[in-house]
Amino acid sequence: MRKKSRLTYLALAIAASCTSGSALATDNEMIKQGEQLFNQNCMVCHQADAIGKPGFAPSLTNPEFLSIASDKFFMSTIRDGRPGTSMIPFFYLGRNKVKAIVAYLRSHTKLPDRSAEVDAQPDAHGDPRLGEQWYNYICSTCHGANGDGYLAGGTGTAIGNPGFLNKVSDGFIRTTIKEGRSNTRMLGFSGSTGLANLSDQEIDDIIVYLRQLSK
Repeated sequence: MRKKSRLTYLALAIAASCTSGSALATDNEMIKQGEQLFNQNCMVCHQADAIGKPGFAPSLTNPEFLSIASDKFFMSTIRDGRPGTSMIPFFYLGRNKVKAIVAYLRSHTKLPDRSAEVDAQPDAHGDPRLGEQWYNYICSTCHGANGDGYLAGGTGTAIGNPGFLNKVSDGFIRTTIKEGRSNTRMLGFSGSTGLANLSDQEIDDIIVYLRQLSK
Protein backbone atom coordinates (compact mmCIF):
# COMPACT_ATOMS: atom_id res chain seq x y z
CA MET A 1 0.00 0.00 0.00
CA ARG A 2 2.80 2.33 0.95
CA LYS A 3 4.66 1.46 -2.26
CA LYS A 4 1.55 2.18 -4.32
CA SER A 5 1.08 5.54 -2.57
CA ARG A 6 4.68 6.50 -3.29
CA LEU A 7 4.27 5.56 -6.96
CA THR A 8 1.05 7.56 -7.16
CA TYR A 9 2.74 10.59 -5.58
CA LEU A 10 5.66 10.29 -8.00
CA ALA A 11 3.29 10.11 -10.96
CA LEU A 12 1.42 13.21 -9.77
CA ALA A 13 4.70 15.08 -9.23
CA ILE A 14 5.89 14.24 -12.73
CA ALA A 15 2.54 15.29 -14.20
CA ALA A 16 2.67 18.59 -12.31
CA SER A 17 6.21 19.18 -13.52
CA CYS A 18 5.21 18.53 -17.10
CA THR A 19 2.18 20.79 -16.78
CA SER A 20 4.36 23.57 -15.37
CA GLY A 21 6.83 23.19 -18.20
CA SER A 22 4.00 23.23 -20.72
CA ALA A 23 2.59 26.43 -19.20
CA LEU A 24 6.02 28.05 -19.33
CA ALA A 25 6.40 27.07 -22.97
CA THR A 26 2.96 28.50 -23.72
CA ASP A 27 3.86 31.76 -21.98
CA ASN A 28 7.09 32.00 -23.98
CA GLU A 29 5.21 31.37 -27.21
CA MET A 30 2.70 34.11 -26.34
CA ILE A 31 5.50 36.56 -25.54
CA LYS A 32 7.23 35.75 -28.82
CA GLN A 33 3.98 36.23 -30.73
CA GLY A 34 3.38 39.48 -28.85
CA GLU A 35 6.82 40.78 -29.79
CA GLN A 36 6.14 40.06 -33.45
CA LEU A 37 2.75 41.79 -33.27
CA PHE A 38 4.27 44.74 -31.42
CA ASN A 39 6.99 45.13 -34.05
CA GLN A 40 4.40 45.01 -36.82
CA ASN A 41 1.86 47.37 -35.30
CA CYS A 42 3.35 49.44 -32.49
CA MET A 43 7.09 49.86 -32.93
CA VAL A 44 6.78 52.62 -35.52
CA CYS A 45 5.59 54.96 -32.75
CA HIS A 46 6.68 53.37 -29.47
CA GLN A 47 10.13 52.38 -30.77
CA ALA A 48 12.04 49.13 -30.27
CA ASP A 49 11.42 47.43 -26.92
CA ALA A 50 8.59 49.96 -26.41
CA ILE A 51 10.98 52.49 -24.86
CA GLY A 52 9.00 55.34 -26.41
CA LYS A 53 10.13 58.68 -27.79
CA PRO A 54 9.65 61.96 -25.86
CA GLY A 55 7.15 64.22 -27.58
CA PHE A 56 5.99 61.44 -29.87
CA ALA A 57 4.94 58.28 -27.99
CA PRO A 58 5.27 57.22 -24.34
CA SER A 59 7.37 54.36 -23.04
CA LEU A 60 5.27 51.26 -22.45
CA THR A 61 8.04 49.37 -20.70
CA ASN A 62 8.90 51.97 -18.09
CA PRO A 63 9.27 50.06 -14.78
CA GLU A 64 6.99 52.33 -12.75
CA PHE A 65 4.37 52.40 -15.49
CA LEU A 66 4.29 48.62 -15.81
CA SER A 67 4.05 48.37 -12.02
CA ILE A 68 0.80 50.36 -11.75
CA ALA A 69 -0.91 49.78 -15.11
CA SER A 70 -3.38 46.88 -15.12
CA ASP A 71 -3.85 44.41 -17.96
CA LYS A 72 -7.34 45.86 -18.39
CA PHE A 73 -5.83 49.30 -18.94
CA PHE A 74 -3.41 47.96 -21.56
CA MET A 75 -5.98 45.89 -23.40
CA SER A 76 -8.67 48.56 -23.53
CA THR A 77 -6.16 51.18 -24.66
CA ILE A 78 -4.84 48.98 -27.47
CA ARG A 79 -8.37 48.00 -28.46
CA ASP A 80 -9.93 51.49 -28.38
CA GLY A 81 -6.95 53.72 -29.10
CA ARG A 82 -7.01 57.34 -27.99
CA PRO A 83 -9.32 59.52 -30.10
CA GLY A 84 -7.73 62.90 -30.67
CA THR A 85 -4.19 61.48 -30.63
CA SER A 86 -2.03 59.44 -32.98
CA MET A 87 -2.93 56.27 -31.03
CA ILE A 88 -5.36 54.53 -33.38
CA PRO A 89 -7.60 51.63 -32.25
CA PHE A 90 -6.35 48.10 -32.89
CA PHE A 91 -9.62 46.28 -32.20
CA TYR A 92 -9.23 44.32 -35.43
CA LEU A 93 -6.36 42.35 -33.92
CA GLY A 94 -8.79 40.50 -31.69
CA ARG A 95 -8.56 39.69 -27.99
CA ASN A 96 -5.94 36.94 -28.18
CA LYS A 97 -3.45 38.98 -30.19
CA VAL A 98 -3.92 41.98 -27.92
CA LYS A 99 -3.27 39.71 -24.93
CA ALA A 100 -0.08 38.54 -26.60
CA ILE A 101 1.12 42.14 -26.99
CA VAL A 102 0.38 42.77 -23.30
CA ALA A 103 2.31 39.61 -22.39
CA TYR A 104 5.28 40.92 -24.37
CA LEU A 105 5.13 44.27 -22.57
CA ARG A 106 4.88 42.45 -19.23
CA SER A 107 8.02 40.49 -20.06
CA HIS A 108 9.94 43.73 -19.42
CA THR A 109 8.65 43.92 -15.83
CA LYS A 110 11.22 44.81 -13.18
CA LEU A 111 9.00 45.91 -10.28
CA PRO A 112 6.14 44.16 -8.44
CA ASP A 113 2.65 44.48 -9.92
CA ARG A 114 0.80 47.04 -7.78
CA SER A 115 -2.02 47.75 -10.21
CA ALA A 116 -4.81 46.22 -8.09
CA GLU A 117 -3.61 48.04 -4.98
CA VAL A 118 -3.27 51.34 -6.85
CA ASP A 119 -6.68 51.07 -8.52
CA ALA A 120 -8.28 50.31 -5.14
CA GLN A 121 -7.24 53.71 -3.77
CA PRO A 122 -10.15 56.05 -2.92
CA ASP A 123 -11.48 58.53 -5.44
CA ALA A 124 -10.04 62.02 -5.28
CA HIS A 125 -12.01 64.81 -3.62
CA GLY A 126 -10.88 68.38 -3.81
CA ASP A 127 -11.22 71.87 -5.27
CA PRO A 128 -10.80 71.95 -9.06
CA ARG A 129 -10.06 75.69 -8.93
CA LEU A 130 -6.99 75.06 -6.79
CA GLY A 131 -6.16 72.05 -8.93
CA GLU A 132 -6.20 74.23 -12.04
CA GLN A 133 -3.74 76.64 -10.42
CA TRP A 134 -1.36 73.84 -9.53
CA TYR A 135 -1.77 72.25 -12.96
CA ASN A 136 -0.97 75.50 -14.77
CA TYR A 137 2.00 76.08 -12.52
CA ILE A 138 3.73 72.69 -12.65
CA CYS A 139 2.03 70.40 -15.20
CA SER A 140 1.11 72.48 -18.24
CA THR A 141 4.74 73.00 -19.31
CA CYS A 142 4.96 69.33 -20.39
CA HIS A 143 1.33 68.28 -20.75
CA GLY A 144 -0.08 71.41 -22.38
CA ALA A 145 -2.47 74.06 -21.12
CA ASN A 146 -5.50 71.81 -21.67
CA GLY A 147 -3.80 68.48 -21.11
CA ASP A 148 -3.37 67.98 -24.87
CA GLY A 149 0.17 66.67 -24.51
CA TYR A 150 2.09 66.17 -27.73
CA LEU A 151 -0.53 67.99 -29.80
CA ALA A 152 0.23 71.13 -27.78
CA GLY A 153 3.94 70.71 -28.46
CA GLY A 154 4.69 69.32 -25.00
CA THR A 155 6.92 66.41 -24.08
CA GLY A 156 4.25 64.89 -21.82
CA THR A 157 1.28 62.73 -22.74
CA ALA A 158 -2.31 63.95 -23.18
CA ILE A 159 -3.48 63.50 -19.59
CA GLY A 160 -6.54 65.63 -20.27
CA ASN A 161 -7.70 63.35 -23.07
CA PRO A 162 -11.02 61.56 -22.30
CA GLY A 163 -9.62 58.34 -23.78
CA PHE A 164 -6.96 58.38 -21.06
CA LEU A 165 -9.04 59.64 -18.16
CA ASN A 166 -11.84 57.15 -18.82
CA LYS A 167 -9.40 54.26 -18.48
CA VAL A 168 -7.36 55.18 -15.41
CA SER A 169 -8.26 55.25 -11.75
CA ASP A 170 -7.62 58.21 -9.48
CA GLY A 171 -5.07 56.00 -7.76
CA PHE A 172 -3.17 55.60 -11.03
CA ILE A 173 -2.96 59.37 -11.51
CA ARG A 174 -2.20 59.98 -7.82
CA THR A 175 0.64 57.45 -7.74
CA THR A 176 2.13 58.81 -10.96
CA ILE A 177 2.14 62.37 -9.65
CA LYS A 178 3.65 61.29 -6.34
CA GLU A 179 6.32 58.91 -7.61
CA GLY A 180 6.97 59.95 -11.20
CA ARG A 181 8.60 57.72 -13.82
CA SER A 182 12.29 56.90 -13.89
CA ASN A 183 14.32 57.87 -16.97
CA THR A 184 11.60 60.27 -18.11
CA ARG A 185 10.87 63.95 -17.56
CA MET A 186 7.99 62.93 -15.29
CA LEU A 187 9.57 63.30 -11.89
CA GLY A 188 7.83 62.82 -8.55
CA PHE A 189 6.06 65.76 -6.92
CA SER A 190 5.68 64.47 -3.38
CA GLY A 191 7.94 64.30 -0.34
CA SER A 192 11.11 66.16 0.53
CA THR A 193 12.77 65.04 -2.71
CA GLY A 194 9.77 65.96 -4.85
CA LEU A 195 9.98 68.81 -7.30
CA ALA A 196 7.16 70.68 -5.61
CA ASN A 197 6.47 68.56 -2.49
CA LEU A 198 2.74 68.62 -3.13
CA SER A 199 0.49 67.57 -0.29
CA ASP A 200 -1.99 64.72 -0.70
CA GLN A 201 -4.81 67.27 -0.87
CA GLU A 202 -3.09 69.36 -3.52
CA ILE A 203 -2.57 66.25 -5.64
CA ASP A 204 -6.24 65.36 -5.27
CA ASP A 205 -7.16 68.91 -6.30
CA ILE A 206 -5.20 68.38 -9.52
CA ILE A 207 -6.94 65.03 -10.16
CA VAL A 208 -10.38 66.58 -9.69
CA TYR A 209 -9.42 69.34 -12.13
CA LEU A 210 -8.22 66.78 -14.69
CA ARG A 211 -11.50 64.90 -14.38
CA GLN A 212 -13.31 68.10 -15.32
CA LEU A 213 -11.22 68.41 -18.48
CA SER A 214 -12.62 65.10 -19.75
CA LYS A 215 -16.13 66.53 -19.58
